[in-house]
Amino acid sequence: MTAPSTADEWVVLGRVAGLYGVQGWIKLVSYTRRREDIFNYPRWRLKRAGEWHAFTLLEGRAQGKGLAAHLEGLNDRDQASQWIGADIAISKAELPALAPGTYYWSQLEGLKVVNMDGIEFGRVDHLFDTGANDVLVVTGDRERLIPYTRDTVRAVDLAAGVIRVDWDADF
Repeated sequence: MTAPSTADEWVVLGRVAGLYGVQGWIKLVSYTRRREDIFNYPRWRLKRAGEWHAFTLLEGRAQGKGLAAHLEGLNDRDQASQWIGADIAISKAELPALAPGTYYWSQLEGLKVVNMDGIEFGRVDHLFDTGANDVLVVTGDRERLIPYTRDTVRAVDLAAGVIRVDWDADF
């Protein structure tokens, strides 16, 4: 089944990494903070050849150091093998609401980053977690790693597409 494909409608939560067993199960890599949280969403979209296809999660579990899932319609290795490498996404509408002032990483990616002096550093390419805090990876004239902390990130304006940071241009 093919789902409508508006890029802004989906948020990627993982990737199909391989096959598990002979009954159509897939191995996957989860990008969620707790890797098992990907199983909290029963309606997945997998992307193949630029098209999103809808699947229902029948079962998911931790399997050794990885994760495995069984999706409706994938009943053998041949069917499942077509999806190796596919992104796994859900509708942004399925994400739980957050407290004011907190954001999903996908909301911050692509935003312009400007310091308190009005100097534009570039755009948020992606984020990563250090354990102590998240870090914005900003690409512009050069790559900058900016900690996502209260002391550093002064304002996030999603409507304007701007993150204002207290960060020296020489860092």
